[in-house]
Amino acid sequence: MKAIIMNAPGDPDVLQLKEIPDPQIQHNTEILVRLKAAGINPIDTKLRKRGTFFPDQMPTVLGCDGAGIVEAIAPGAQSFQVGDEVYFCNAGLGSHPGNYAELAVVDQRFVAHKPKSLSFTEAAAAPLVLITAWEALYDRGRLEAGRKVLIHAGAGGVGHVAIQLAKLTGVEVATTISSQEKADFVRQMGADFPIFYNQRDFVQAALDWTNGEGVDLSFDTVGGAVFSQSFAATRIYGDVVTILGADPETDWKTARDRNLRVSFELMLTPMLKGLVKAQQDQAKILQQCARLFDQQQLQIHLNRAFPLAEAAAAHRLLEDGSSIGKIALLMDA
Repeated sequence: MKAIIMNAPGDPDVLQLKEIPDPQIQHNTEILVRLKAAGINPIDTKLRKRGTFFPDQMPTVLGCDGAGIVEAIAPGAQSFQVGDEVYFCNAGLGSHPGNYAELAVVDQRFVAHKPKSLSFTEAAAAPLVLITAWEALYDRGRLEAGRKVLIHAGAGGVGHVAIQLAKLTGVEVATTISSQEKADFVRQMGADFPIFYNQRDFVQAALDWTNGEGVDLSFDTVGGAVFSQSFAATRIYGDVVTILGADPETDWKTARDRNLRVSFELMLTPMLKGLVKAQQDQAKILQQCARLFDQQQLQIHLNRAFPLAEAAAAHRLLEDGSSIGKIALLMDA
């Protein structure tokens, strides 16, 4: 099969199109998927630049997100049939080969039926950001109706999904953006209050929006100073959830003084730790989201799709930081 191979960490040009042996079903619950598309995520660019979680297992194939058609099943894989359309988030971290390829072997327990209303390309762009936003808002943030939420970078991959999932619970959403184009986009996603962070201090904006109390939940998708500054924008006894690590300058005193509940969200943990039950739970999230897509209650914004051979160009666009929504690779292009 054709696949994008990474032989060593580096700039996007380390991603090279090669012919490699087809993957083979090894275990009784696995299925073989002919991939139609793969999603591009920031974790892909980070692993490409710094090296994967398994540096001794090079070369490797990146890409956690995939969508395609089931081509073969192991005897114990009874949940799917040949010809089923599926999507999933699996592998691509440096050990098990990822989805920048024409074929993938996946345990059926970690797979969901693709939403009928989405193209393969849209579906491939969705899993990682869906699971991240779902776990951050519903599991970590315990979001409930009537709350006020601040979501950072609302025009991004995780952000635009988080806005929609938040609105489904009956909350008001403020979100940080950098341009009028992005402000218009997040309003289409359901945001109530776009904050131009390059023109206005988002902490003060959030306080003004909540009559000085602060939001009930801040969801940080940016990290660094944004995570730390979000403490002051959050009400006493409120929640702050981040998908990034805390830097050494984090203002933990403000978090403590305001009695905040601070949570970290890393949806990769089940894959990295081999937590089968947790990976099954994530597949259930995708099943629930498939229903939301098909009921027109949720959408994924695909910014651009590149042919598989142009994976390096896709990485460059994502790292540029100006794109809205998601980027994907097409296998048949």
